[in-house]
Amino acid sequence: MRAIAISVVILLFLSGCTASPPRQVGNVCSIFEEKSRWYKKAKKAEKRWKSPIPTLMAVMYQESRFRAKAKPPRTKILWIFPGPRKSDAYGYPQAKDSTWNWYKKSTGRRGADRDDFGDAIDFIGWYNAQTHKKNRVKIDDTYNLYLAYHEGHGGFQRGTYKKKGWLKKVASKVSRKAGTYKQQLQGCEKSLNKGFTLWPF
Repeated sequence: MRAIAISVVILLFLSGCTASPPRQVGNVCSIFEEKSRWYKKAKKAEKRWKSPIPTLMAVMYQESRFRAKAKPPRTKILWIFPGPRKSDAYGYPQAKDSTWNWYKKSTGRRGADRDDFGDAIDFIGWYNAQTHKKNRVKIDDTYNLYLAYHEGHGGFQRGTYKKKGWLKKVASKVSRKAGTYKQQLQGCEKSLNKGFTLWPF
């Protein structure tokens, strides 16, 4: 009985440790001031994959609004009853199981989790780097990077997005968000960098 009670306490503690979303998701300076470790992790991802922080954060904003355990909405059965989810996408980056497994195998980050901000931001940077390599998209071209993120590299190559007006509008929103984040970051990055050391590992 004592072991069961201890296990319950541990589970409750762990569930309470789930990171809550930032209070002001529209302002990247506010995000990093509130979540000070996030800037360090975003900076490491930017250095590793050459994908700018504003682009990384704009993609994550669009995918999950910075909610650690985000999932796609459930479908409806008979317009009333909750059905299965549209996909197995999960976490900050809304990465599917197969793509996440590819990332872990490719990078050697076997213990990476989609509900961990550091792993998620690194994943987005890695995926953008793959898009740059496979689809010849510039690493700071947020609009096309997002289209490839949504459609997959093969889908982007085939132009599956071309008949999806709604998706092109979303990609434009993500691009504008990256522009906003870039302007905001220019005003606070000096302050964020104070006492900041980016270790090589």
